[in-house]
Amino acid sequence: MTPEEAMRAALRQARRGQGRTHPNPSVGAVVFRQGGVLGAGRTQPPPGAHAEVVALAAAGRRGRVHGASLAVTLEPCCFQGRTGPCTEAIIASGVSRVYVGARDPHPRVAGRGVRRLRRAGIEVVTGVLEDACREQHRGFFTLCARGRPFVTLKLATSLDGRIATRSGDSRWISGPAARAFVHGLRARVDGVMVGSGTALADDPALSARKAGRVVHRPTRVLVDSRLRVPVTAKLYRGAPATPTLVLARRGARGATARQAAGARVLAVRAARPGIDLARGLEVLGTEGLTHLLVEGGGKLAAALLRARLVDELLWIQAPLLLGGDGRPGLGELGFDRLSEAIRLADVTRRALGPDLLWRARLEQP
Repeated sequence: MTPEEAMRAALRQARRGQGRTHPNPSVGAVVFRQGGVLGAGRTQPPPGAHAEVVALAAAGRRGRVHGASLAVTLEPCCFQGRTGPCTEAIIASGVSRVYVGARDPHPRVAGRGVRRLRRAGIEVVTGVLEDACREQHRGFFTLCARGRPFVTLKLATSLDGRIATRSGDSRWISGPAARAFVHGLRARVDGVMVGSGTALADDPALSARKAGRVVHRPTRVLVDSRLRVPVTAKLYRGAPATPTLVLARRGARGATARQAAGARVLAVRAARPGIDLARGLEVLGTEGLTHLLVEGGGKLAAALLRARLVDELLWIQAPLLLGGDGRPGLGELGFDRLSEAIRLADVTRRALGPDLLWRARLEQP
């Protein structure tokens, strides 16, 4: 087995843990020899073990691991947190070389993990499938660099950009394949965000379902500056077992009732038209969220785009037309000149049944 093959196996492990390990990144690790995999593992939900420790335990006794190699998607940690430093577990295992996908940007690691292993006499090779590993950990990298989660904005509209008829009828614009795709997204993120308008109109649960069964309950994030959404809404059901975070203006009335329902109301300074979304995302970062999926509505989407807070856009277009009197999927952006338009990069498209998915990155200032 080559180091690249082992790193691909580690990435597969990492993807299986997405959305379930925050505030830790979902790391994958594989212990291997030339003949194949000895043990594999991924980061466990807090306060569980990190990927390296899980993979070493799966590989078995020390004699079997001695002289073997370890591939890990992110630089091993070297400090005492909820768990012990992974570098010390690696050193004690007898592994002779470590292949690292991406350096850890966290200031408590940032190269120290690699240096600790090398001082112990372990050969360390960095940058193995680095682009793929950085993509896997993009939420963690964004949190470390910008102090906020990586933001994916998802829109599902008619071909002419509408989310409902003039009367408000909206189910279903997209088809079964597109809806299954969205539930797959929810299963891989730390939190799903909606605005108060969407919560009042659609009363979403924001769980991830497959074949009618709930497979994941990401943290629910509600932007409700004036606390208009009642505590009887589905977003409040099951809290605090399924966390609900509400971003509201400081001093908004009704916080006590929502906290009694199990939600956490996070006060954010006011801004027109609601709250300071940049500060709101920073607050979510302090809560440990690394990847946030924003599902609506149009005003919230436009506000995030205006503030240049969206990292990735997923736009699902259904092959139907609703006309100018339909409800727009994207609110006003307030641009006077074409030069102000938001430009998309790395644009791709693919079919989801009869619907079309556009995926693009948004360059950040």
